[in-house]
This record gives sequence, C-alpha cells and structure tokens, in this order.
Amino acid sequence: MSDDTQQRIDQLVKGHQIVLFMKGNASFPMCGFSGRAIQILKACGVSPQSLTTFNVLEDDAVRQGIKDYSHWPTIPQLYVNGEFVGGSDIMMEMYESGELQQLVGASE
Repeated sequence: MSDDTQQRIDQLVKGHQIVLFMKGNASFPMCGFSGRAIQILKACGVSPQSLTTFNVLEDDAVRQGIKDYSHWPTIPQLYVNGEFVGGSDIMMEMYESGELQQLVGASE
C-alpha cells in the first residue's frame, strides 16, 4: 500500500466533516450496503452539502487502502470529524440508539 494513497485518504477524512467511502455515490449507490448507509445518513438529517462521498469503484488504490487505513475489512466506511465510525451495520445500530444523529448533528 503506497504512502501516497494513505495520505490522500487521510486528507479526505480530515478535510471534511462527514465522509463516506462507498461503492457508487449518494445519488446512485452501487451496492446494498452503500445504499443503506446513504439512507441512514439522510434519516439523520445529513444534508448532501455536508456529506462527502468517495466512490471506491473508481479508484482501486483507495478501495484497498481504506481497508488498511481503518483496519476494517468492508465498505462502506463512515468517518465523522476525522474519526472512523464504522460500516452500515454499525451505522444502523448507532442510528437506532440515537447515537449517530448526535454524532452527525454535532458536526453540522
């Protein structure tokens, strides 16, 4: 894994409040889990302007690199305020507990 890729990922994660690494994009998710992640964020009231998505299908280096970066094997991956939150399952659990709304609400 190249340092360049890790640096790019780090800049993305730290340069935006809410970042979702996913397959596809917010208007056209290309897997069920990515679609669910977008729906959860919408349900939390995250505006499209405050959400940055990165389509890993368009960049193999990032697709692999994000897994190394987070030590998390699957995509999508959500980052809020530079911190790794989790994938769609964790997002769903946090949404159901109200934790995710607080986390993303606090960052807008």
